[in-house]
Amino acid sequence: MFSQRPGELTDLTRRAIQDGATLLVVVGGDGTVHEVVNGAIGAGDVELAVLPRGTGKDFVRSLRIPSDVRAALAVARDGRPRTLDAGRATYRSWNGSEASAYFANFAGAGISGAIARRANRSSKALGGRVSFFAATLAVFASWKSADVTVQIDGERRSGDMFEVLVMNGDYAAGGMWVTPEAEPDDGRLDVLLIGDVSKADFVRTFPKIYRGKHLSHPKIDVLHGAAVRVDAAPAVPVVLDGEQPGTTPARFELVPQALRVRVP
Repeated sequence: MFSQRPGELTDLTRRAIQDGATLLVVVGGDGTVHEVVNGAIGAGDVELAVLPRGTGKDFVRSLRIPSDVRAALAVARDGRPRTLDAGRATYRSWNGSEASAYFANFAGAGISGAIARRANRSSKALGGRVSFFAATLAVFASWKSADVTVQIDGERRSGDMFEVLVMNGDYAAGGMWVTPEAEPDDGRLDVLLIGDVSKADFVRTFPKIYRGKHLSHPKIDVLHGAAVRVDAAPAVPVVLDGEQPGTTPARFELVPQALRVRVP
């Protein structure tokens, strides 16, 4: 099945499961996975396999599925099923109404939403890593932190922040190793808070995120929980698996053992 419009894969996935499919092979990047996951969760007993062919490949990075197509085909055929958690986001859509969607790998509120929007509108001829790197540099140059309040289970944080990243996997944004200890089946969300960093801080710290060495920065913190609420003034964009569907206020909740995916 081939999609002809954004969002159509969600409907096609539900239809395939209703017709009796037990294995769905997803060919594409993070946006394609996002649509399929939104059709698969709660629709029936099905396994997913992924052949990474899109710009963003962070879902397969987080699961250690190889990027080489031949190797990924072998995983799709012979891999073991791994039961994963997912997340559910509730947010304000661009038309002002409340909306909700699932996410497989990561969600965020803040600069990540603006970066995703710019990267998705730019040329991707040089690949996902270059696209997201260039978008990050361009957006950060003019970005201003917002007054953010974050509630993570029973813990509350507030202040000027650039970003709240809610991670199920450990990779995001074209290969950034955001939360190295995150596991997509550990029953919790890893929440990365980035405070009001200066441009000098950014220049020194940003390259470290590709190696997972950024967490020692005093304005970066990682917390854990099953439910995360984000309010911001002014409202900031929300990102779900690289897609940018709306803004805060937003709530992100763990959906335990929601998916089965074939992994090496």
